[in-house]
Amino acid sequence: MTPSSHVRPRSASLLSQYLLGRSIMKAFEIKAFDPQVASQAEFEAYNDFANRIQAEEWPEDPPSQLEETIRELRATPPFVVRQRWVVWHDNEIVAQGIATFRRTEDNQHLLWFDIAVLPEMRRQGWAKRLLKLIADVAQQEKRRLLMTSTDSAIPAGEAFMRRLGARPGQVSLTNQLNLAELDRELLRRWQERAPKDEFELGLWEGPYPEEELDAIVKLREVMNTEPRDNLEIEDVHWTREQLRQIEASLAEQKTERWTMYVREKKTGNLAGYTEVFWSPFEPETLYQGDTGVFPEYRGHGLGKWLKAAMLEKVLRDRPQVKRVRTGNATSNASMLKINYELGFRPYKQWTTWQVELEKVLEYLRSSPG
Repeated sequence: MTPSSHVRPRSASLLSQYLLGRSIMKAFEIKAFDPQVASQAEFEAYNDFANRIQAEEWPEDPPSQLEETIRELRATPPFVVRQRWVVWHDNEIVAQGIATFRRTEDNQHLLWFDIAVLPEMRRQGWAKRLLKLIADVAQQEKRRLLMTSTDSAIPAGEAFMRRLGARPGQVSLTNQLNLAELDRELLRRWQERAPKDEFELGLWEGPYPEEELDAIVKLREVMNTEPRDNLEIEDVHWTREQLRQIEASLAEQKTERWTMYVREKKTGNLAGYTEVFWSPFEPETLYQGDTGVFPEYRGHGLGKWLKAAMLEKVLRDRPQVKRVRTGNATSNASMLKINYELGFRPYKQWTTWQVELEKVLEYLRSSPG
């Protein structure tokens, strides 16, 4: 053999590998995804991707309809800024990254992010590439802390956050109530025991009444008393304009909100509230939102009264609903006690992580690929 017989095949092999690598990378492309200008084909690809991710996270749920996905993507309130990127492979989306922050007076240090990658595309560096784009937004907006949540049933998310050096800030549960198992006699007892001589129960269906809006802004402050554990989050102070923007977003998504409240008769002050959300796209599932009672009004059974009265209305006016889902921090003992007495049971567990931007940038600089 001549020396060249050893060299030329090796050179050809290296060249082939190099060209193959370039060809593979050309087959993938990261592009911004703007719901306001996306084409029908792009929405269809996005819906297919989102349903694959959803099937992994919520295997019992039906896939989302295209109209539902489009409405949700386009319904971001103006005070919320959301930038989204997707990884295209031919005509399919295989991964996405999202950076979200609010134009508000509070929590100006914070940026929420989300990265989702199809199972067969994981461990190939797509999360890191998307994280770089998210970190760029955090730098531009001077957001020093990044937060995200991971599903305990999908270990890849937690593994990625630990590689970043992120810290768990709070563990929470999605709790689910099957209405067929609900003790209706318990609802009756809780409502009978309510202090109706001191408080009155009321209901707002849909948008808040204009004449109550200032009082509702104050009422929503009660949620600043819920446990935050180790999360570096400031109190959230809503404005009238933000609440109206949220309502417009709900209307765009065809989501209906019911809010039940209790008011102290002597002062006319709102003492607490609970809210639920229902969508015709998911007619069998009701989502429980906030429930809160101001500390000075606790110990009177108001939380139980609100929950029981709302569930009774759901049973009466939404007979198609089969289950109710809600989220609770594992540290929120008082609310968990009420929910578990009603029959809610743990369905999924989540961890909210927080990581300093500087750590993210260090990871991006030091990790290969």
